[in-house]
Order: sequence, then structure tokens, then C-alpha cells
Amino acid sequence: MMAERPQPVAAPEEDEIDLGQLLGQIWHGKLWIGSATLAAGMLGLAWLANTAPTYRADTLLQLEEKASPLALPTALSELAGGEARSATEVEILRSRLVLGEAVAAFHLDWEAKPLRAPLVGQAVASGVLPLPEVEGLIRYDRGDSRIRLDLLEVPPEWVEEPILLTAMGEGQFALLLPDGREETGEVGRPLAVPDRGFGLRIGALEGVRGRQFVIRQLDETGAIGALRDRLTVAERGKQSSILEVGLTGRDPAEVQRTLGGIAEAYLRQNMTRSAAEAESSLEFIEGQLPEAQKAVRAAEDRLNAYRQAQQAIDLGFEGQSLLTQISAIETELRQLADQEEEIANRYTSNHPTYQRLLAMRGRLEERLAALRKEVSNLPETQREVFNFTRDLEVAQEVYLQLLNRAQELRVVKASTIGNVRIVDGARTAPEPVAPRRGRTLALALLLGALSGTGLVLGRAWLRRSVRGPEELDRLGLPVFATVLFAPAAVGNRKGRGLLPILALSDPNSATVEGIRSLRTSLHFGMLDAGSRSIALTSSAPAAGKSFTSVNLAVVAAQAGQSVCLIDADLRRGHLRRYFAVAKGTPGLAEYLAGEAELDELLRPGPVEGLAFLSTGQLPPNPSELLMRPRLAELVAELDRRFDLSIFDAPPVLAVTDPVVIGRAVGATIAVVRHDVTGLGEVEALIRQLQGAGVKPAGAVLNAYRPQRGSGRYGYGYGYRYRYDTGYRPQSGD
Repeated sequence: MMAERPQPVAAPEEDEIDLGQLLGQIWHGKLWIGSATLAAGMLGLAWLANTAPTYRADTLLQLEEKASPLALPTALSELAGGEARSATEVEILRSRLVLGEAVAAFHLDWEAKPLRAPLVGQAVASGVLPLPEVEGLIRYDRGDSRIRLDLLEVPPEWVEEPILLTAMGEGQFALLLPDGREETGEVGRPLAVPDRGFGLRIGALEGVRGRQFVIRQLDETGAIGALRDRLTVAERGKQSSILEVGLTGRDPAEVQRTLGGIAEAYLRQNMTRSAAEAESSLEFIEGQLPEAQKAVRAAEDRLNAYRQAQQAIDLGFEGQSLLTQISAIETELRQLADQEEEIANRYTSNHPTYQRLLAMRGRLEERLAALRKEVSNLPETQREVFNFTRDLEVAQEVYLQLLNRAQELRVVKASTIGNVRIVDGARTAPEPVAPRRGRTLALALLLGALSGTGLVLGRAWLRRSVRGPEELDRLGLPVFATVLFAPAAVGNRKGRGLLPILALSDPNSATVEGIRSLRTSLHFGMLDAGSRSIALTSSAPAAGKSFTSVNLAVVAAQAGQSVCLIDADLRRGHLRRYFAVAKGTPGLAEYLAGEAELDELLRPGPVEGLAFLSTGQLPPNPSELLMRPRLAELVAELDRRFDLSIFDAPPVLAVTDPVVIGRAVGATIAVVRHDVTGLGEVEALIRQLQGAGVKPAGAVLNAYRPQRGSGRYGYGYGYRYRYDTGYRPQSGD
């Protein structure tokens, strides 16, 4: 037989997303999805049962402006640091200064709690999961254990080290210290170990004899960090100056008490900070008072010295009038300067209001210049007295302002008024904020459903198995027939005994009709073939080629053809079990080796016109036997005697035997198992055959299940399949 030139494998068409197919895959994988959803729901319930409820307390704080009558001047306020903004106050609330005070006040660096069972401690403590009171388990908390710590002092090396307390009943307890020492004590009485610097007093203890508790002195920095992690501070609304402070924890009473302590500590530091600001400003002003007083005395001395020297007693009526008018105009100009700062923030320089202010300032400046000109026209003596008097008034005004500010700051310091007040006191919500059972369970079920769906779709994408005849057509492999799956035809290949032939046991089944369709396709397809022999092979074991070969031989014989079925799998052939032929009966191996002739080896089949040639004794060198000229002689002899010869060949990807057989027979047909054989395997089969000069004539889609097919029927799972690529001969069946 002439070898045809290898043809390239047709590339599969680009995959397109088929929504109907995806929905079908999801529907037929509903058991996987349901199982994943149920498992996730069970895990969610287990997590909820083993998670202690978390409560939240909150309080509202208002940041107020300082009272204007006692406020510092703008310049002095800037020197003192200015007003604190909300962001600054948030950081102060979360600082070690404030939280450290709360930790110290409420002993948050002490830890005393019942010992809980590993993994399921909360479920046992809440009563959801019962735990028997037996030796070894009695030490774990069942929700009936309580402890209150009134005093704890440990040496530095015992910080963060656990101290194990065991209830002994009647108010007695035993301690196991970190150094291995054991001590006993009584509730309400101090227990001290002076040589180690250890002290302890238990205020209250509830628990049956044998219950154990863990006591630990926490590191202060770690305790503050843990408290900060439970604390939330945020401004309610934009620039509202209202801070909402929240604290979460497992004990609602402890959460409310601790949050109240944090608010009070913050309030105290705020008042202390306000008093410190006032004190700082007061120190600055009191430092300026002696200089201002000295300036007043110097101005008085200059004025008095000039009067004595010039014998000038006063300014006179005209000079006094000018001094009064100049002072009044300078006061108005200072007021206009303050107004201009405010107006400049609201209007442009071209606004009428701004222009009126500038015009008024201009008139006052012109009037002031005129008055100063009149002063220059005064006699020299009066002019000098005027200037000295003016300097004295300015010095006195500065001194009086400093005195007034100093008095105001003394009042602020004495009153210790801060700019923060508590609007709503700390209060814990009656319902826990976590875990939210309904939401958590719904989320767990949703994640389970999504995981199951992802698993179903992922398996479909990863497996990429043949799901319909059109996929084989795209690979350039025409489909001769589609054979439906028949559960009744599944036999035990690894066991012993006779295997059923479906064409005889259930000839009217739809599966056998698929075999008859294959018979018809081969009858018309091989009219012009050079040989009436075919080889059925597959990419891997368990594709159903032996089942197809046997039933095809039977239905062809039933149609009146003379048929010979040859078991060409010289490694693991098992067709003898369909025909009750004993193992080791001479067959193909003996013929190829020249040890027997064909007439001695053929066995009659179960129907008229069917002959069977078994493998014979499995040889150690099957490939070498098949490459002998006797194989071509066998094919030629079978063509003379039979209308159809069917060679059941081994899998292509396991051994090279089917390539040798394919070059000798008239056509090679690949048996592809639906939903099992991968597209990559089919491509490899085609390439391997074509590489050896054998062109596959077509394929049979075997064990087809419509509910798993492509198109609108979707695709599901439920068939588990594995095969061994090693393909080793068996020592026995």
C-alpha cells in the first residue's frame, strides 16, 4: 500500500463564547455547585458559632472656638501655636498621651481570661458545641468561668509570659509561674513572691474545680497599640468640628467604660493644653511689661525735663486740640485697617464697598497730614512739648493693653477652660456590630456558589475534551458515526469471565443503531479502497475501540458480510473474553512468528459469517513481530477470504504498533470517547499517524451523552476517567 503524503492537522477554529453552552455547563454541574455552596454554608455557620460577638461604643466630641473676650490677639495666638484643627485633634486622640492614660486607668495591660479549647473555644464557651467534663478537658471554659484581677505586679522578664491559674474550689486557686514555681492563694487576699517581685490579688473567681485561667502582664506599648487598633475617630460631616469616636470589643461594659475614660483623658489634656497656652502667652506678656513700663517712665522723664528746661507748663488750648484730633484720627485709621483686612477677603479692590473704605482712609490721611502741618506751625516750644506728650500717650497705651491682656490670660489660666466638650457620652449599642450573621451566611453561600461555578467552568476549560462531532470536523477528522453511551455494555476488563456483546444482548438499543450507522458509512466509504481491512485505534486506553470493534464485526456479519475480527493488541489484548477463548490460545502472535498458519488460528464467532483471530501468547517484542512481512501477507489473505477485516489496534499515543498496522491496512479509524478524550490527544494522534505516512480516514465518536454534548444541550460532569500512559503488558486478565 502506497503511503500518502502527511497532511497538516487542521487548526481548530477560534473559540467563541456560547452563553447557552455556559449555562448548560453550569446546570449539569449543579451537583458540584450545590456541594460547594453547602460546604461554604457549613463553614460559614461554623465560623459564626466560633466567633465571639463584637460590640461598639461611641461618643461625640465638639471642637469649639475659644471665647472671643478672652482670646489672645492675632499675633500672640500665632506665637502660641494657633487653633488646633480637626485632623490634629484626631491624631491627639490616637496618641500614646491619651491612650496611655486610659490603659493605665483601666489596667488594659492586664489580661486575665478563662482557658478555651483550641479551634472551637468560642463554640464551646457559647454552648453551641458541648464538651464532656472528662479528665483532660475539664480545664476548658464552658461559658461558666469568670475572673477579676485587682492587682498584678510582675518582674520585667515575665512581661508577656503566661501565668496559669487553676481553680481549686471554695475560693482557692493554684498558680504556675513562668519560672516553673507553683504557688497557692485565696480569692481576695494578696499573693506575693518578694524575691521575684511578683504580686497578685484575685478579686473574683468563678469556675468549677479544675477550670484554668491565663493571666498575663502585657507590654504597655503593645497594649496601647491594641487599643488604638480598636479605636476609630472621624469627623462627622465636612468641617463640622464634630468628632465621632468609636471603640470595639468583646465586653460591652468594658468597651463603654474604656471609651469614656479615653474621652475624659482627651478632655483633661485639652484643658491642660489650653492652660499651658495661656501660661505661655502670659509669660511672654509679663516679660514685656517691665519694658513697656520703662518706656512710659522714659517718656515722662523726657517731657518733664523739657518743661523744666524751657519753663513750658502745658501745650495750650491750640496744641491740646491738635493732639486730641491727631489721636482720634490715628485711632480711626487703625480701625479702618482692621476693616480693610476683612473686606479684602470678601471683595476685590474695585468693589464699591472697598472703594468707599479707601476714600474714607484717604480723607482721614489728608486730615491727619493737615493737622501735622498745623503742628509744625506751632511755636518751637509748644511743638516739642506736643511731640513729647504724644510719645508718652503711645507708651501708656501699649502698657495698658499689655496689662489688660495679662489679666485676661490669668483668668483663662485659672479657669482651665478647654475648646472641647463632650456632646454625647460613651454608650454601647445593645446589638453586636460583628459578626453580622445574616450577611456573613449569605456571603458564605454566595462565595460557595461562585467557587462551585468556577470549579465547573474551570474543569471544562482545563479538560478541553471532545464534546461534539463538529470539533472533530474542525480538526480535519470526519465522523463516520456517533455511538451513544450504553451503561449495560460496561464490563469488567480487569476481572475474569465473559464480556457482553451489546449487538447480541440488546440489538434494538440506540447504541447498536450507532454501530449500524458506522457499518453503513464504512460500506460505502470503502467501495474504492485498495484493501477491505480497517484498523480501529484511539489516542489512549478506555476510549471504547474494543467495544466498537466487536459490535461492528457482529452487525456487519448480521448484514450478510463475511467478517474477520483480529485482536492486534499484542500487549493487552482482551477480545478473547468476548468470544470465550482461553488465554494463551494460539493467534496472531504465532502467525506473525511463522509458527502456525491462518486456518489453524481462526475461530468461529457467535454469528454466522464472523471469524475471530485472537492475540495468542503475548510476545515480548510485539512491534518487531508486526513489522515482519507476514502482516502484509495476512492482510492480503484476509482480503481474499472476507468482505471486511477489522484490526483492533493499541492506542497510538501509548505504543507504535498502530502506526505499523495502519500502513498495512486499507483505512485507519480513530475511536474518540465523548467527554473523555482531549482535543490535544486527538491532535497528537493525527500528527503521529501522519508523521508515519498514515492518514486517518475518520473517527467514531463513542459513548456520546446528549446531556453533555455541545451546543444548546450544554455540558456537564459526572464521569471520572484516568489512564496510564505507561501502557504496560499485563501478566494476566
